[in-house]
Amino acid sequence: MQNVKTIGSNGQISFGKRYAGRHVSVEEQEPGVWLVRTVKIIPDNELWLNTPKAQSDLQRAMAWASAHPADDTDTRHALDQMIRG
Repeated sequence: MQNVKTIGSNGQISFGKRYAGRHVSVEEQEPGVWLVRTVKIIPDNELWLNTPKAQSDLQRAMAWASAHPADDTDTRHALDQMIRG
């Protein structure tokens, strides 16, 4: 889809309300040619969550949790452990 937009006197372009608040990457490929892409920003201290190992570990943990649902016995045991230290 191609649209023609006018750059306002303040130097801004509107992409419409559906993109309001989104982060974008703007790459000037050559003078007058820009590539605009929506992006997600990940804090540095959370980047490890996007590694293949973290994804694999999470999938294994989710599968285990599905196969071993918690019950009241687990809750009582955890509370006993907290109380006894």
